[in-house]
Amino acid sequence: MSVTLDGIAARLAAERLEVLGGFAVTAGEGLPAGTRTLLLIGPAEPGFWAHFTAGPEWNDGAPDPVDRWSRRVIGRLACDLGAKALFPFGGPPWHPFYQWALRCGTAWESPVRLLVHARQGLFFSARGALALKESVEMPEAGRALCESCTQPCLTACPAGALTGAGYDVPACHSFLDTPEGRDCLTGGCLVRRACPVSQSYARLPEQSAYHMGQFHT
Repeated sequence: MSVTLDGIAARLAAERLEVLGGFAVTAGEGLPAGTRTLLLIGPAEPGFWAHFTAGPEWNDGAPDPVDRWSRRVIGRLACDLGAKALFPFGGPPWHPFYQWALRCGTAWESPVRLLVHARQGLFFSARGALALKESVEMPEAGRALCESCTQPCLTACPAGALTGAGYDVPACHSFLDTPEGRDCLTGGCLVRRACPVSQSYARLPEQSAYHMGQFHT
């Protein structure tokens, strides 16, 4: 079976997923034997959240529905392709998804050090990766978005917890416990929302609220 980027994209689209980027792999990188291409896989909006919440994992009451859905869906595709599915959860050991994203040329380190993606902005979210045995040609890498941006992310955090100086996680949690923090908790991190690219990405507030709730438990 011929494995192409367009073919993989079509299979992912049926599950409201997309290829976030990829890169060629050389021997000795600690990936499964025979890997020649690594693709990062993430939600495709609009449509992902409604599709996911209609699935069995969201509705069975068991913990970690997003991770279990990702393992089932991406794992099945990997089996169909003769590939290996890798995930950013389930460790240790933990796979270096941050470094992998930087290698793709479609995501970069933002001024607040979170990953910023060419289409998703600061809503970048990799649900898994496909380690392919085939060489798959990837589009040419783009230019880092933040170079030509006014960088509103640097001053968007009302608690001053996420800035260019780093991330003060305890300060973030403390702020979320206040009435003033409710907008962040129910609508998503204001820093992520401040990114101009994030604002053009159709991620639903309900999805952001779910992830913020998981973070703050």
